[in-house]
Amino acid sequence: RKWFCALSLSNVGDESWFKSLFVRKVIPRKDAHSHLLAKKEDNNLYKIQFHNVKPECLDAYNELCEDVLPSIHTDPEYPCELVGTWNTWYGEQDQAVHLWRYRGGYPALTEVMNKLRQNKKFMEYRNERGKMLLSRRNQLLLEFSFWNEPVPRPGPNIYELRSYQLRPGTMIEWGNYWARAIEIRQQNQEAVGGFFSQIGSLYTVHHLWAYKDLQSRENTRNAAWQRDGWDEVVYYTVPLIQHMESRIMIPMKNSPLK
Repeated sequence: RKWFCALSLSNVGDESWFKSLFVRKVIPRKDAHSHLLAKKEDNNLYKIQFHNVKPECLDAYNELCEDVLPSIHTDPEYPCELVGTWNTWYGEQDQAVHLWRYRGGYPALTEVMNKLRQNKKFMEYRNERGKMLLSRRNQLLLEFSFWNEPVPRPGPNIYELRSYQLRPGTMIEWGNYWARAIEIRQQNQEAVGGFFSQIGSLYTVHHLWAYKDLQSRENTRNAAWQRDGWDEVVYYTVPLIQHMESRIMIPMKNSPLK
């Protein structure tokens, strides 16, 4: 009992030392992960839109998008490009996905939004579109520096959007592993683009892939396991993931990614 009292009294002055045994030392980073992982040579910002359409309205919705969205894409007054536009085939049903690129970052996004408010055809499209939707959401994204920039490609192709919700604080680790992994997955030209969220659901990663068909997808993914390093990437990145989702998507008629 005397020993316990003496130890307790001696520990009063050493409380901070005792606590330090259980505190993880954090090494501060010098920059945001967006600066460390995004491309430096350009100032592209991406927006991805998910529209859940009333099932009975899907055909009319597609016709509306095919009429209006390409006109914005081709108009030089708008510093934006429609990268791709799809319907989900497997995954969430009756869903449309649109991916836009804004060359010039946030100022370009603001310019496009302000101009579209003055665009009568677009505002009519928005009003009509609103009658057809059950819900919608979007995210603003940056592209990983080690992925290729998405460019138009001939079809027909199917596209897979693999979305990962990472544990907060693990984006740098994800980028370090995938900077090596993408070299393994480029051999069949299936890698289209890789992005991470800035606004919307945070710590979200989207990888976009293109395949000839579902069997080609299966063969390509299986072949990756025969290449050195792929098993290591999977082993070390799986613990970083809180949730993941795969969508198989079919391009709409006027999508630049066919």
